[in-house]
Amino acid sequence: MMRRYRQVPRSEADGTFRYRHTWERRSFLGRLGVCGCCGPLRPRYKRLVDNIFPEDPKDGLVKSDMEKLTFYAVSAPEKLDRIGAYLAERLTRDVVRHRYGYVGIAMEALDQLLMACHSQSIKPFVESFLHMVAKLLESREPDLQVLGTNSFVKFANIEEDTPSYHRRYDFFVSQFSAMCHSTHEDPETRSRIRVAGIKGLQGVVRKTVNDELQAIIWEPQHMDKLIPSMLFNMQDNEDSERAGEENPASLAESCFRELLGRAAYGNMNNAVRPVLVHLDNHRLWDPNDFAVSCFRIIMYSIQAQHSHHVIQQVLSHLDTHSKNTPRVRAGIVQVLLETVAIAAKGSIGPTVLEVFNTLLKHLRMSVDFELGDGSRRNSTSSLSSVRTKESEERIVQNAIIQTIGFFGGNLPDYQRAEVMMFIMGKVPVYGTPCHTLDTVKIGHQGTKRIQAMLLSSLIMVTSGFKCKTMGAGLPAAFLEPLCSISLMEDSELRQLVLEILHNIIDRHDNRAKLRGIRIIPNVAALKFKREKICKEDVVFMKKHGQQLYRHIYLGCKEEDNLQKNFELLFTALALITIELANEEVVIDLMRLSIALQDMALVNEENMPMFIRCGIMALVAAYLNFLSQMIANPPFCQHVSKVIELRSLDAPYLLPEHIFREKCVLPDSLDREDNALYFQTADLAEAMTVPGYNVERLSIPYIPQVTDEDRMPRRKSFVDTISLQVDIISNSVPDQSQLAEEITFETLKKAIDTTGLEEQERERRRQVMEKFQKAPFEEIAAHCESKANMLHDRLAQIFELTIRPPPSPSGTVTVTSGHAQYQSVPVYEMKFPDLCVY
Repeated sequence: MMRRYRQVPRSEADGTFRYRHTWERRSFLGRLGVCGCCGPLRPRYKRLVDNIFPEDPKDGLVKSDMEKLTFYAVSAPEKLDRIGAYLAERLTRDVVRHRYGYVGIAMEALDQLLMACHSQSIKPFVESFLHMVAKLLESREPDLQVLGTNSFVKFANIEEDTPSYHRRYDFFVSQFSAMCHSTHEDPETRSRIRVAGIKGLQGVVRKTVNDELQAIIWEPQHMDKLIPSMLFNMQDNEDSERAGEENPASLAESCFRELLGRAAYGNMNNAVRPVLVHLDNHRLWDPNDFAVSCFRIIMYSIQAQHSHHVIQQVLSHLDTHSKNTPRVRAGIVQVLLETVAIAAKGSIGPTVLEVFNTLLKHLRMSVDFELGDGSRRNSTSSLSSVRTKESEERIVQNAIIQTIGFFGGNLPDYQRAEVMMFIMGKVPVYGTPCHTLDTVKIGHQGTKRIQAMLLSSLIMVTSGFKCKTMGAGLPAAFLEPLCSISLMEDSELRQLVLEILHNIIDRHDNRAKLRGIRIIPNVAALKFKREKICKEDVVFMKKHGQQLYRHIYLGCKEEDNLQKNFELLFTALALITIELANEEVVIDLMRLSIALQDMALVNEENMPMFIRCGIMALVAAYLNFLSQMIANPPFCQHVSKVIELRSLDAPYLLPEHIFREKCVLPDSLDREDNALYFQTADLAEAMTVPGYNVERLSIPYIPQVTDEDRMPRRKSFVDTISLQVDIISNSVPDQSQLAEEITFETLKKAIDTTGLEEQERERRRQVMEKFQKAPFEEIAAHCESKANMLHDRLAQIFELTIRPPPSPSGTVTVTSGHAQYQSVPVYEMKFPDLCVY
């Protein structure tokens, strides 16, 4: 109890006053304070805080008293911690009593104090502020949660002068994440709570990522809550009609982009891993539209130098799902395709090879799953389920091929050449050991499938590849295995090889004008782009030209050739003419054409009539093209005459007729009717112009016979061993052969190759039969003897080339069983220049 004097009017008439003793009773929890202290002795900061609260909360914050409190806080910053503690006490009491009007006033006062005070003493005040925000977030009232979130966002936008060493935001990350997953019955309220949760997470991110002492936010326990909360709202786009910050999906996407944009080098994995886990948990790989959009956002939001982190994460995730359903694997591969499509220009280092290694491994696994074991195919599973599984595996394989090709096709040229070599080294050959694929397990059909798929990816990689010199685009390590595949007994593989050659040779985009095989009436009207052949390309054709001619020659006589094969062969010849032809190459191409014509006429290998007529049509179409390209009137006249006679008497020898569906084929070709065929003598007479060596036209073209011709067709590993041993045996000539005198008869025999092919074929058959049927001990002894012979010959060479330097002490020579020393004077010794000074 205490006495207070209050002035009251004595009478209403005279207006005088008198003092009346009044007694007021205040409880301990009353407005004036604690422990019954009198008002003037109450702390000033408490009186200032109490004055900002009106009698009716609807009146709002008392602005004049708030200005006094703010001035006092700025003038005495050491009191901020007490002000914050007292405000927290009042707010806690009002929350418990559901006096939400006063709660709003307290939070408004806190916000103004935070904005006005910037000093080191604000740290304890912030702790009280965060404690009050946590109280609001813990309540189940949506209005209080939104109120606390808005205050936290304002606090997050304040840049503090000094970092905080002990402050943690674990509770806020958990609470805001829970708000992002709100399931309130009212859609409007649910949207408000989710928007508030997303804003809160955005505030946490902004408050922590720039603070070096708050790197803890990137730890997995926080990212596992933060990232899925954003993705959940991005995925659940119920309020698509809303715009801006009122739409949870758009706001979550904005926050997601901001978070990824702030991710540093060491935090990238922690930011991407929860995305993959979320896609797994919600089964968003099939269909994968949302997954693709997520990774597009990731790749466009992160810093470019961090792209390989994302690619590695997706690759490792693909490995963990290697035994999942085909559609899931296909979804992950398509996401990888989108990822590498964005990052291809900036991808360097081992990431490129890692991508291809992983994709090739999964390509092999997909072929295994598709073909399966015989036991699985003969099981009780229905035929429809097997076909469904195969079709789904084809989706995976096509996705892998597109990823390989697209990634390689978007790489810089210097890396693309290396990728071409890398993929070519992975193309398996059935029956041979391969460090990537075990062709014995997948069988001939599986090997063929993988060959076709890898070559298809090579087509995509080489598309648009513009090499400055042909030696850089077709190095020997790439050209030789590519040409070996062109001899396989499969028309589809040969077509793929020719398309790869077209992509590399065609450096001026002329291939589109050569679509199909036909007699072009006016080549000049097509306006081909060409340049003068450079010295490097001249050297390339001298070194590898015969290899190209040989494989074109051998590829023409394959019995399973289709119209597309002949079209691609014609395009290959035309592109070589445009890009690589000089006077010497033109003569070689003419020799090749005459050799193809003679092969179709003689028909030693009993080719079908369609193949023979197709070869004749190919020769006619190409010589017509070549004659107009070099602009030689006699040459053009001879070709036109032959084509005109064929159109009248033998239309089946022209491409416009032979490749029709109902073309009537002849029973045989009349070899005596010379007017229907191109004659070497007429061509030589037409080419008697300066620059062309006409004498070479009289030399018939004969492809070089090597042991590589049929190696790709082999069906067992024994064939490879026999051929390799045979090469070793032929690589060591006898002394008698070396000493043989070269005469005119010897040269004549070397030129005359009649019967050599049959002898070579018979010798191969004998060697192969020996290694297939002979006992193992005999084969081992034979190989050991050849190896010993090679070692002896190498020892002789080393003995002749490696001699010890002369020594002043003399050399030892053995004469008649006695050792004699021959001393060499120092002044007669010859020392290297570097040893003389």
